[in-house]
Amino acid sequence: MPENKDNKILNVPNLRFPEFEGEWQEKRLSDIADLSKGIGISKDQLSADGEPCILYGELYTKYKSETIKEVISKTNIDNTKLVKSKANDVIIPCSGETAEEIATARCVLKDDILLGGDLNIIRLHGYDGSFMSYQLNGKRKYDIAKVAQGVSVVHLYGEHLKNIKTINPSLNEQKKIANLLSLLDERISTQNKIIEDLKKLRSAISKHLFERRDLLGTKIKLSKVAELKNGYAFQSSKYNSLGEWKIITITNVTGERYIKENDCNCILEIPNDIQKHQKLKANDVLISLTGNVGRVSLCTEGLFLLNQRVGLLQLKVSEDREYIYQALSSHKFENSMIACAQGAAQMNIGKGDVENYILPYSFNRKNINVVASVLRAYDKYIINETNLQSILHIQKQYLLRQMFI
Repeated sequence: MPENKDNKILNVPNLRFPEFEGEWQEKRLSDIADLSKGIGISKDQLSADGEPCILYGELYTKYKSETIKEVISKTNIDNTKLVKSKANDVIIPCSGETAEEIATARCVLKDDILLGGDLNIIRLHGYDGSFMSYQLNGKRKYDIAKVAQGVSVVHLYGEHLKNIKTINPSLNEQKKIANLLSLLDERISTQNKIIEDLKKLRSAISKHLFERRDLLGTKIKLSKVAELKNGYAFQSSKYNSLGEWKIITITNVTGERYIKENDCNCILEIPNDIQKHQKLKANDVLISLTGNVGRVSLCTEGLFLLNQRVGLLQLKVSEDREYIYQALSSHKFENSMIACAQGAAQMNIGKGDVENYILPYSFNRKNINVVASVLRAYDKYIINETNLQSILHIQKQYLLRQMFI
């Protein structure tokens, strides 16, 4: 660390590898890179073989980390007039739905990758592309979002990017920071794969258990063990962000084991005519009745209210709760509800659709408990791995804040 006898603010990050010292240097993108654009490749021009290519939309959907090591798509169209990458190129979409979304940088680590239209190409001179991608996605993300143009569709081109300020250390320090973050990204990717494989395994085990006649030899209508109750029609004029009661809507019922608690509208006071079941309790079984119909989640502990178009399954035997949840969280139930759904603009299902669903069942409590306990154990395992995934993302965001200026 350089001496700072005058106590001036130094251009150095809060967190730094100990072997490096000296202040970082501020440069505009146009001072350290050539800015250009890719040439159009459409989705219908992709093929099973051919040359590797990247389309702008894939930066949002397929390439989740800042470095692109392996390219997924290929095309066999004539490439003589197309743009090819040089290893270390940084690419950013030219179009997106929001200004924050469009500020998505990725570093291409290989030569000769075809770069489609609607991709900004930043070809750096003497700077590390991976480091730059992390910087642009972190400290510079808001700066990029500010210069993007448009409302319903946002656009971003070289003329907007050229004056973006970057602050950079020596090339060796850039590479060491990028390598650390890349290792963390690899760990996040591994964790994603662990969760994906666990969900596939759980789905396969669930299918196997519900097809076992020795365990579940009876079939009944859901109405024999539960009744569907509707939510309350809250008035949006009553919403208040200071309210302690959260309203659970269809967007909160995602099909994961527990509801998504964030992004809830709140109210200060409960309406006088609200029904008892519309004040939710922990582990209430909830079903989406509109839009993505047939998704099932459990309520968590808290002050939650049931909104209209979210159904509550009121169980006749409380001991069935875990089993009923597991039976309805299967793709079979969701697909059955989609098949029942009505509506042109938006799918809807009702009380009859849900209660007439044919449920594999057993009047032997031991059999019910075996199925429920096995699948619940997998759910807990998935939740633990998902929590670890969240911690890794938090660690990455911390490093992006602390290791850059």
